[in-house]
Amino acid sequence: MTNRLLRATALILPTLAAAGPALAHGGHAEGLGAGLAHPLLGVDHLVAMVAIGLWAAQSGLARGWALPAAFLGGMGGGIGLGLVGGLPGWIEPGVAATVLVLGLVVALAVPLRAAVALPIAGAFGLLHGMAHGGEIGGSVPVTALGMLAASAALHGLGFALGRAATGRAALLRSGGAGIAAAGLALVIAG
Repeated sequence: MTNRLLRATALILPTLAAAGPALAHGGHAEGLGAGLAHPLLGVDHLVAMVAIGLWAAQSGLARGWALPAAFLGGMGGGIGLGLVGGLPGWIEPGVAATVLVLGLVVALAVPLRAAVALPIAGAFGLLHGMAHGGEIGGSVPVTALGMLAASAALHGLGFALGRAATGRAALLRSGGAGIAAAGLALVIAG
């Protein structure tokens, strides 16, 4: 069962990402349901969340939850920033670039100390949060809570997939390469 899940995920994520900007950010509906659904419907968000979990699983950090927590902390702060100010024109290409970089980190199994990895994860979360905060209409706290909860669940999925791939470095790196390819496609389309 686990092998089939890993193979299916390795095939599905890059395919979804190849759909390009049509599945990327749009305006957000409001409410808990909309917040929960957004990370599943925005390809850039979906693959970035799974990539954070994969990275956490392969990072070797003593506290595997630290990378997702840093990302979510940055995302929460970014939502706040996006709510109070206009979004810079580079935010969408920046979000796409995070997908590319995260995919490369996983594909190349880049060893990073916590002092480097955690600020990177937090900064990437900040960019994703800013993009979302600038698009949320009313019901901000509930919508943001839904986004953070769904993102955390996707981090958990990526972490579980990464742990299931322990001893199968080629499979994990292939998944990272697929995420990097999705990021590249998003950067080019942006």
